[in-house]
Amino acid sequence: MTARVGQEAPDFQARAFVDGGFKDVKLSDYRGRWVALCFYPGDFTFV
Repeated sequence: MTARVGQEAPDFQARAFVDGGFKDVKLSDYRGRWVALCFYPGDFTFV
């Protein structure tokens, strides 16, 4: 899976904190809507 500038993002599934709790979400669940993705490597760890 490779993300490319100017191309549609590849679909993926991940655990996310939504509305006060964790749930599984897929990028395709938001198809047709604007989405901002933020990744925090090592967040919530003691590294």
